[in-house]
Amino acid sequence: MTNKSQKHCNECHKKDHENKCNGCICDQLRKLQTQTEVDVFLSGGQMLEDVVFITLNQKDCCAFFTDPTTEPGSTLIVDCQQIQAIRIEAD
Repeated sequence: MTNKSQKHCNECHKKDHENKCNGCICDQLRKLQTQTEVDVFLSGGQMLEDVVFITLNQKDCCAFFTDPTTEPGSTLIVDCQQIQAIRIEAD
């Protein structure tokens, strides 16, 4: 493989990982500050109320939240592509 084709291949591979988690909510979670309290509305109609955003894993689209009120110490893991909406809690 030539350096030029190897470079092209590496760029394609990089783009695949960068763009894996598509959609409005995934984009918003990328920008959301950690420890922000949100309500999460899932595509199946369920709602996760008053959860705290921890992080988004861009490799597998997993969004991590804690639920300090209902299940202290627990971690919720949700596919960001299955989230229809988030509500950012007012201070």
